[in-house]
Amino acid sequence: MNRIYALIIALMMSLILPPMALALDKVRLITNWRAEAEHGGFYQAIMDGTYARYGILVELQQGGPQLNSQILLAAGRVDFALGSNSMQIFEAVRQNAPIVAVAGIFQFEPIALMSHPGEGLDHFEDLTKANAYVSSSFLVSAWRWLKSAHGFRDEKVRTYTFNSAPFIADKKSIQQAYLTSEPYAIETQGGFKPNIFRLIDYGYDSYGTTIETRADLIEKNPDLVQRFVDASIIGWYHYLHGDNAAANAAIKRDNPEMTDGQLAYSIASIREHGIIDSGDAVNQGIGAMNDARFAAYYKKMVDVGVLPAGIDYKKGYTLRFIGKKVGLQPASGQ
Repeated sequence: MNRIYALIIALMMSLILPPMALALDKVRLITNWRAEAEHGGFYQAIMDGTYARYGILVELQQGGPQLNSQILLAAGRVDFALGSNSMQIFEAVRQNAPIVAVAGIFQFEPIALMSHPGEGLDHFEDLTKANAYVSSSFLVSAWRWLKSAHGFRDEKVRTYTFNSAPFIADKKSIQQAYLTSEPYAIETQGGFKPNIFRLIDYGYDSYGTTIETRADLIEKNPDLVQRFVDASIIGWYHYLHGDNAAANAAIKRDNPEMTDGQLAYSIASIREHGIIDSGDAVNQGIGAMNDARFAAYYKKMVDVGVLPAGIDYKKGYTLRFIGKKVGLQPASGQ
């Protein structure tokens, strides 16, 4: 009789104990830059216990200019990595790297061009005549598309070293921008609000901040991948719509150069521009991606000579773990 009671109690306890009371799957995540609001949902899911409720213990490593997250992922040093854009996905396929994007947290890559207001550069078609401060990575991707699709010219290129002082000083110039970052620097350092031209509005339809993992992890443990994707999405919902104070404190702990002003601006920009909750994410949930977007972007990159034709680019992503309406609103207990 005691044995029966013990079995009944054990069964009851297994039903009522929260998942975090069980052994957690340990995973390592590396971001694509130093800690910032653009990683806020992942920090949120750690700090508010969402990952734990999904049975995961996440060790988060911030990225940076000296770290190649895709190399670390391919080598098995981390289990998940944040990619920057669709170009990285296709490049990984070309290099035969065993990397697969499983979610597109940013519905578009939030890159833009900025200009000084009232200097004859107030319309997108005016920008081709200006000196353009762009980085080396921008030069081999978005810039080549801008040349082909909109007539920008290489002789106007000036090197952007992530220091906006040259752009601020040259009123007849333009500069690349990340919507959540550089405009804030211009407003605080330059004392003016720049014109902003989002490239998504002119046809550059790359995804941004993708969650990537290895093909072998998807094959061996798809349940873990699904739980990580779902928990990350819920983390982003809470970060944007709930109390994100603990997540922001963790971001500043990892990146002491981060300020409250920058965090507030970045979060406001994510909301204002619909970076996370626009497009397919409106009906399918945060992280949604689709084949048509990938096909269109790949064709554009082939047409401008950035990528060769014939790549089996679909190997670089999967729609298996997204489109399940996670992140439209948090379910009970999330």
